[in-house]
Amino acid sequence: MTRMIYYTASTLDGFLATEDHSLDWLLTRESGDGGPFDYEKFIAGIGAIVMGSSTYRWVLDHAGEDKWEYDLPCWVFTHRDDLPAARAGDEPGDIRFTQKDVRQVYDEMAEAANGRDLWMVGGGDLAGQFAERGLLDELVVSFAPVTIGSGRPLLPLHVEMRLTELGQSGEFAVLRYEVLKESTGRL
Repeated sequence: MTRMIYYTASTLDGFLATEDHSLDWLLTRESGDGGPFDYEKFIAGIGAIVMGSSTYRWVLDHAGEDKWEYDLPCWVFTHRDDLPAARAGDEPGDIRFTQKDVRQVYDEMAEAANGRDLWMVGGGDLAGQFAERGLLDELVVSFAPVTIGSGRPLLPLHVEMRLTELGQSGEFAVLRYEVLKESTGRL
């Protein structure tokens, strides 16, 4: 059964990025390889990905527009018309810019994933929209040993979860939660 998984990193005080979308705090920390939260194991089970325009822009800015690393269909929620389509070398990435309702996009993603899971890459507002609609199944968050005081929140709404696993990856404390869907709502 296809699940939507929000697999992300956060500061200890619950922020994904600074107000100006910087992830400098993340790039200074050492993560570990292997173990139950290993990225390579995670991505092997993913059939489609989704992200907001700020996350997409950050990926392009840090990897380069011609260095798209995902060979999966990717939905990017945006109202912007200035975003370039990423490329994997000479080939275009499978990027689908959208303004559709998250329910409709979820259904499109699930069909494209062909039984594999869906990865909510970020950000928190978009993850919240999926959670509000009962479409977010799991949160896997790696908490970095750093605080930034304010910024873009991990999730900007009330979501209740049940801890199902915890561990360590390098400097990060990693927690896996099952989302209890009947308790989700805007604060």
